Amino acid sequence: MIATIALSFGVLFLAELGDKSQLMALTFSLRYRWWVVLAGISVASVAVNLIAAGVGHFLGTALPANAIAVITALTLLVVGLWTLRDALTSTADAEEAPAPPSARNAFLVVISAFTLAELGDRTMFAAAALASNNSWLAVWIGSVAGMVAAGGLAILVGKIAGKHLPERGIAIASGLLFLFFAGKTVLDAFAPSLGWASVGVALIAPAMLGAGVLVWRKRAQSAARVGELADVTT
Repeated sequence: MIATIALSFGVLFLAELGDKSQLMALTFSLRYRWWVVLAGISVASVAVNLIAAGVGHFLGTALPANAIAVITALTLLVVGLWTLRDALTSTADAEEAPAPPSARNAFLVVISAFTLAELGDRTMFAAAALASNNSWLAVWIGSVAGMVAAGGLAILVGKIAGKHLPERGIAIASGLLFLFFAGKTVLDAFAPSLGWASVGVALIAPAMLGAGVLVWRKRAQSAARVGELADVTT
């Protein structure tokens, strides 16, 4: 059993490196408290890997990946637009980010996003494949540990990077990244033949929106400076 746990841990940890779930963990860590993100990842990992181990061991069939991909993309799209709205409509100073959501709301967002992102993902199929020939309990334990470890690594990187970046810029970048994840999820499900080209395609909309936000912010800052000069002269 220990060998199976170690094998599952290694497979899931390596599969998560560079995967969209780890990038999501990094993005969430830039916006929310680290312990909220880690707790959300842990709960989602327990649920998803339990399903994967059960499917692999008892059923040997897969979940409807395309339908799940659409739901996941819609969830990420909503989270991304919500984050951008909060960042752009705040009346706070331009260098300050809007107040983050409560720990409870952030926790629910992380759980929802990670659960949907992992359902039908390659890591879930890997766990199901391992459970088909090994103890499902051992696979479940090892898979959860591997996924949480990979998420924890991403959170650490995010927190280190976040100390050197402006908070409002982090909020805007987070929103754009979620839009990218939404597009990439749909492309991976319905156009797998694109391969790495899907990254470029998924980046088009967030890049255009980001450029628009940058222009809008510069104009808003210029207008604010003109207003301040006018007040001084009068």
